[in-house]
Amino acid sequence: MGRGPSIEGRKNASDAKRGAIFTKLARDIRIAARTGLPDPAHNARLRAAVDKALAANMPKDSIERAIRRGAGLDGGATEEIRYEGYGPGGVALLIDCFTDNPQRTVADVRHALTKHGGNLGTSGSVAFQFQRLGVLCVASAGKADIEEKVLELALDAGADDVVNETGTSTVLCAPEQFAQAHKAFEDAGLPVIHAAIEMRAQNRVPVPAEATEPLIDLLDWLDDLDDVHEVFHNALLPAAHD
Repeated sequence: MGRGPSIEGRKNASDAKRGAIFTKLARDIRIAARTGLPDPAHNARLRAAVDKALAANMPKDSIERAIRRGAGLDGGATEEIRYEGYGPGGVALLIDCFTDNPQRTVADVRHALTKHGGNLGTSGSVAFQFQRLGVLCVASAGKADIEEKVLELALDAGADDVVNETGTSTVLCAPEQFAQAHKAFEDAGLPVIHAAIEMRAQNRVPVPAEATEPLIDLLDWLDDLDDVHEVFHNALLPAAHD
């Protein structure tokens, strides 16, 4: 009779998963520190990244190292690069990377796309299909009083839209309003579960049935690449892969 994974095996798998999460979180922090002040109190993007890392129980010394590295205080030249391309079914992709070796990164990204029936595009080939927006998600649990409070605060902060679905209220705002809106929700004690400035697809497109699985596999593959920070797409997919 076969036996399941050993306790040590399960622990190693858990440690590996946690390590991958911490790697992504550290990258978020480095990018935020690089693109603004290395002080969470004066950099909304960095504060959101640090809050997310703390919520995942990332050690504070690791967070501080990521901030210092992003600010260029510990050496190691890195740069932020965006690749544009197409996935299975013609889905538009924006692939944001943070790398110290662009040649390695573009080779990894091109390989992932080619293997899944996609290809790299030229600069500007798909970016016009996306809009840069501040995104704040609040756990509203479908409660009308919380949703009303979110709407009230969002309007006061100058947000553009609020979408309520699956127990979450999503606030969309101009990047310039992001810090103000984020602070308003924090001051009100509302449970912000996600806060970031993102590239949001202006229109979502359905994916042919035969392309859905390859597309999801491609998104997972890209997410596992060390240099990939974030991937944005315009496909209509199940919430778990959206």
